[in-house]
Amino acid sequence: MQKLLIEGGHVLNGQVRVSGAKNSAVALLPASILADSPVTIEGLPQISDVGTLSDLLEEIGGTVNWEGQTLTVNPERMIAMPLPNGKVKKLRASYYFMGAMLGKFKKAVIGLPGGCFLGPRPIDQHIKGFEALGAEVTNEQGAIYLRANELRGARIYLDVVSVGATINIMLAAVRAKGKTIIENAAKEPEIIDVATLLTNMGAKIKGVGTDVIRIEGVPELHGCRHTIIPDRIEAGTYTIAAAAQGKEVIIDNVITNHIEALLAKLREMGVRMEESGEQLLIAPQDSLKSVDIKTLVYPGFPTDLQQPFTSLLTKAENTGIVIDTIYSARLKHIDELRRMNAKIKVEGGSVIVSGPTQLQGAKVKATDLRAGAALIVAGLMANGVTEITGVEHIDRGYEFITDKLRALGANIWREEMTEQEMKQFQNS
Repeated sequence: MQKLLIEGGHVLNGQVRVSGAKNSAVALLPASILADSPVTIEGLPQISDVGTLSDLLEEIGGTVNWEGQTLTVNPERMIAMPLPNGKVKKLRASYYFMGAMLGKFKKAVIGLPGGCFLGPRPIDQHIKGFEALGAEVTNEQGAIYLRANELRGARIYLDVVSVGATINIMLAAVRAKGKTIIENAAKEPEIIDVATLLTNMGAKIKGVGTDVIRIEGVPELHGCRHTIIPDRIEAGTYTIAAAAQGKEVIIDNVITNHIEALLAKLREMGVRMEESGEQLLIAPQDSLKSVDIKTLVYPGFPTDLQQPFTSLLTKAENTGIVIDTIYSARLKHIDELRRMNAKIKVEGGSVIVSGPTQLQGAKVKATDLRAGAALIVAGLMANGVTEITGVEHIDRGYEFITDKLRALGANIWREEMTEQEMKQFQNS
């Protein structure tokens, strides 16, 4: 196991290129199951979640070939192999195998998904959609069993706006008989990306990006070539890091419309920025004004940027309030930031950050993916050396993050943990 070390105080300067979207990739790979011939996806990020999903595709009989960041999946020999345990439990997005395998084979056995623990994230809306399409869904010995003689289109209203449920129902519905209407659908760019892949495969989908999606089922889908969109959360993370510790940083391969809620808050804080095509220049001011944020479904402020943004607020003048309406339990980074001298507390469902505060390097633990990003941002600002364990969480979602930050001027490196450190980490 490794730990990540950052000597804070170094100014970031230069250009960083954003990788393909992690939250698209984890749905695009399972979507390839639905085709009857090879699917090629370009620009995939080389992160552990993508590697895990690639392995799962091979477990069910797919042939997977990598060429750099381009993956070709041949689904011709895939079978409805049960996936009750193992790699399925490593990441939340393994639940997309439910919709894809149900759509293709009319049956699936998938273990309950794992990934970062962010509090309750039930899949009841996914199951509601599958049942509306005609599937029988049961929970047997910790795995979800899905069975259907045939899938028929249905009108499905999501009680909660859910990215996962919207995509999963879409995966199951594209090969169902008749028309499916998903109401109160999520609107995230990653959903549009998945729908674009499915449309290129021959699916008939309308209304993606609105709250009503209409799908006309087709009997078969064919292979295609697809290029993934840039990762808006990675782009946002580097934008926050540049606002925290940058001089002039250019974020390349970014769709600024996808992170407009973040950019609006940064402008409110006093961060100067310039947009040009797919590039964003960040040139922070010496002092920042604190702001309040509330996470909301897209196009609101993303929950995935709440944690790194909280780190930035420690540098701002006065008090900022953070409320996460999506994952209220996404607060495990707070105690770690306190170890670094942050003046931060939780009252009710609100995080209250007082600043500006000079953070101090400390030994901290990344408890989930975006908490890890928050601690990296904090480490870049802190005096002294910050030592971050739980690096495996960070590697689930950020491609080559150490190399990218080092290229911007950060003093950041990795070391192997000692046997004693590993014991302490496992017991903490």
